[in-house]
Amino acid sequence: MEIITVHTTQNIDIDYEIGGLGERILAYLIDLAIFVALAIVGGILANALSDTGIAVYFIIVGLMLLFYDLVCESFFNGQSAGKVVMKIRVISLDGTRPKFSQFLLRWLFRLVDNFGITVYLGGVVAIILTDKGQRIGDIVAGTVVIRTKPRTNMNNLVFASVEDGYQPVFAQAGQLKDTDISLVHEVIESYFKTGNTVAVYKMADRIREYLQISLPPNMNSMQFLQTIIKDYSHITAQTDAL
Repeated sequence: MEIITVHTTQNIDIDYEIGGLGERILAYLIDLAIFVALAIVGGILANALSDTGIAVYFIIVGLMLLFYDLVCESFFNGQSAGKVVMKIRVISLDGTRPKFSQFLLRWLFRLVDNFGITVYLGGVVAIILTDKGQRIGDIVAGTVVIRTKPRTNMNNLVFASVEDGYQPVFAQAGQLKDTDISLVHEVIESYFKTGNTVAVYKMADRIREYLQISLPPNMNSMQFLQTIIKDYSHITAQTDAL
């Protein structure tokens, strides 16, 4: 399985599985099927609508088809309907959510990837030949398509419910933000996928340094991060209940 390692602004390396060519093609076909269905509906409505009405209908469908990827990926976290079904999405090479300008560049270069003289060949060849599975639009925009479906065993899921009467080990966990906890979760999930222990050590060091706490002698870095998540979940839940 091809992996891309992105270096986040928090100086942490996180591994992602690259979305495969087959998954991307199926996602495209699913999206295309939506518009085929709309065209069929238009054919059915043709008998009920005037010529002007049916023309307006197909103009609207055409505009939806033209801007579909740009709108969906910009407003739905890098995913179209097909990508949601195939559990893939677009991210920046640094692991962050792409800016609108990146989505726009990616959309514009569909003319090179999918249409014109290349007729889909340009995009397919680029995905096969590039080490990050990028089509031409991805290369220009600085984006990549990754898998969102975790390979982590359900027994390894980090966000377990906190039992009644739980006492936080590190009260300082309440100083963290949701984004910090999401990144901690990402690092732990990445470890279960790839065995990347370096990211775990780095993240544990940064959290300890930020919160100014010491690692107990009977707790390793992984246990520390999992405890931080439990403590944060408990503290925020108690705060929300007030």
